[in-house]
Amino acid sequence: MSKRGGPISLLICALGGEGGGVLTEWLVETARHAGYPAQATSIPGVAQRTGATTYYLEVFPVPLAQLGDRRPVFSLTPVPGTLDALVSSELLETARQIGNGMASPDRTLVITSSARTLTTQERMQLGDGRAEPADLLKLLGRFARAHQVFDMNTLAREAGTVVSAVMLGAIAGSGLFPFRREDYEAVVQAGGKSAEASLRGFARAYERVAQGRTQADYLAQVLAPADAPQSPRGAPPAAADPFPEPVRGMFGLGYARLVDYQGTAYAELYAGRLRQVLAAEREADPQGAHGFAVTKEMARWLALWMAFDDIVRVADLKSRASRSARVQREVKPGVHDLLKVYDHFKPGVPEFAALLPAPLAGRLTAWDRRRVARGKASWALPLKVATHSVLGMAALRTLARMKWLRPRGSRYAIEQAMIGQWLEGVVQGTRRAWELGHEIALCGRLIKGYGSTNERGKENLLHVLEHLARGGVAPEAAQAIRAAREAALADDAGKALDAALVQHGAPPRPVKAVPVRWVRKPRGLAADDESRLKAP
Repeated sequence: MSKRGGPISLLICALGGEGGGVLTEWLVETARHAGYPAQATSIPGVAQRTGATTYYLEVFPVPLAQLGDRRPVFSLTPVPGTLDALVSSELLETARQIGNGMASPDRTLVITSSARTLTTQERMQLGDGRAEPADLLKLLGRFARAHQVFDMNTLAREAGTVVSAVMLGAIAGSGLFPFRREDYEAVVQAGGKSAEASLRGFARAYERVAQGRTQADYLAQVLAPADAPQSPRGAPPAAADPFPEPVRGMFGLGYARLVDYQGTAYAELYAGRLRQVLAAEREADPQGAHGFAVTKEMARWLALWMAFDDIVRVADLKSRASRSARVQREVKPGVHDLLKVYDHFKPGVPEFAALLPAPLAGRLTAWDRRRVARGKASWALPLKVATHSVLGMAALRTLARMKWLRPRGSRYAIEQAMIGQWLEGVVQGTRRAWELGHEIALCGRLIKGYGSTNERGKENLLHVLEHLARGGVAPEAAQAIRAAREAALADDAGKALDAALVQHGAPPRPVKAVPVRWVRKPRGLAADDESRLKAP
């Protein structure tokens, strides 16, 4: 019986496709199998990541055999602050329900997955819009009687099942309901072909929760300072030795990324550029009082910019064995199922011109501009590649092996020139004042996405460099760059950035010319039809 008498109440929170309804049915059937009265209701919500579908369950902890003719009266909806337990498959959804007042610090057991599925609002942010896990976890300590946090998605993948089976095991392992483990397993066993995998996921979660882990290790990891020393990964000792300990972890990741992207020579170019930044930072901050933050930020953003996306990179990622394994894990085909994977591509003139020498790329781009000026759409080649077939995979692998074309292509030269401008700005700014170099390094956050988003970010960065980083007093320049960067990340349209530029004495970004497209009036348009089109 719950702490205050009456039914034991449980709120289940699941995202779309995670089997929250199946989990609720399992629990109701388990109660019936064990001989206890129970009732469950679903609370409609948006099924995908803009919200969640929740299920409310009440179980009266007295067997039906002892109640005789009496029957308990159940509630149809949860009452905030009166829940005995809350189980959720996603950390932010858990925090949202706690924010709604569902959990009580003197009553509610919270079992939640540490996994995150980003919300639409988080994805829309130009910067890092993710909710901070540490802040979400602090809510558990404040508003839960007890809590368990572990990665349910990982357990589900390892068991080859869905997360609802893992959630069921967690509920059973907590001892919330007066059911035996055999009662739960008997209901799952009756589920048919998927029962074996579901029982594996159930058992793993049951053992984890039944051991009473408080997840102290997980909390310590999440709440640890972000600048904790990291061991170098992916970089040979000779390349990592010149860099101080706070930088080596990020440098190792960047070095490994660029070896995979283009080869060792390209990774050594990255290391050489980073050594320039380190030398300038040591001049500005000989004691390392700031933890070599300029070099560390450059290690991150420089590696990401140097590994810019192109059709070769896309083909490489799409044709990797790890990608095929991930598709297999997500789809979970049966032994006799036939899995077909089709990838859709639409490369246009910019993608093809990127791998051509500058003269040929210029001609191709000029031809496409003339098409657009005549009112036609920019040329593109829609492709549907059967990645599961030998020919489709061979085509992708052939394109993925064309890395040797990158250094000979027009885009490579353009990207390296812009990277050089940014690198020079960071080095010179750091020598003027450490704060200035740090703010310019953080402008690497503006380079993200692909296509027009990527181009706009690079243009914004270079405009900030040219008009805010070179003149004036260093502290004022650093403040202006910070304001411009934050404005650019806050407003996709760029109006906030232009306002910040003007406020600090810089010109707004130049207005881009957009071709006017004329549409012919359809032939044979009747007079009355034309008059109706003109009517208000």
